[in-house]
Amino acid sequence: PESKPVTLFNLIPVGLRVVAIQGVKAALYVAMNAEGFLYTSDVFTPECKFKESVFENYYVIYSSTMYRQHESGRAWFLGLNKEGIIMKGNRVKKTKPCSHFVPRPIEVCMYKEPSLHELEEKLLKSSRSPTMNSEERVVNG
Repeated sequence: PESKPVTLFNLIPVGLRVVAIQGVKAALYVAMNAEGFLYTSDVFTPECKFKESVFENYYVIYSSTMYRQHESGRAWFLGLNKEGIIMKGNRVKKTKPCSHFVPRPIEVCMYKEPSLHELEEKLLKSSRSPTMNSEERVVNG
């Protein structure tokens, strides 16, 4: 299948078997919130970290490093339904095809590891000179 720029993602290592997923075209990070919903962020936050696990069949699954089921402790996974729509993390099971991804290298790039320290600096700068209000950022983000 042909790869379109909007469907390409960079997998950036941020720890042992932990990655940040960043869209190539928009340069936004994929993140999961406390309710299990995926969203995009223009800055790297702890919600942007996903554990990368490889199965025997070479499929890769990604689970939130921050959130999981409260009672069972089961991880929350990234998943796409048959129509390509993102699924809520607590509805995705690691054994189902909706959570299986096959990364393939398009080109090898060297990235500076995203830093939470940089996030603090950006937040300090943006609080001094806001460029857009927070409502616009959520809608456009």
